[in-house]
Amino acid sequence: MLAPQRPVELIAMTPDAWPSSAGFDLIADALKDDAQKQDAIKKGGNIFAFTLKNDQGKEESWHIDLKETGTVGKGLAPKGKKPGVTLVLSDVEFAKLISGKANAQNMFMQGKLKIKGNMMAATKLGPILEKAQSKAKL
Repeated sequence: MLAPQRPVELIAMTPDAWPSSAGFDLIADALKDDAQKQDAIKKGGNIFAFTLKNDQGKEESWHIDLKETGTVGKGLAPKGKKPGVTLVLSDVEFAKLISGKANAQNMFMQGKLKIKGNMMAATKLGPILEKAQSKAKL
């Protein structure tokens, strides 16, 4: 008889005021596999920052380091580093993006997503977001 499987432990980055930030846990989970992590670093080649605004008007930032470590964390970038691109959007819109209910390009054209820094680098986020979308149940 097989032992019951334990759920995957995700990093605790989901403050109550930021419900869609669970998406960063999904991204971190997608990067746990070493082969996928190395592939994401090769394709991403940048530090991506996300600044989310919640319904109370507060802002919080998270980052995805696809330049060196393949990790996800709070803040604009790992200590001593700077993001190559920053995506600014609402918590609600991030939930739509990470769940696959919205398209980043359309969000940008509608003014729901703002991009600071290297705009072309932002297009390299697609594959990692797709991996997270396949796990998303926000």
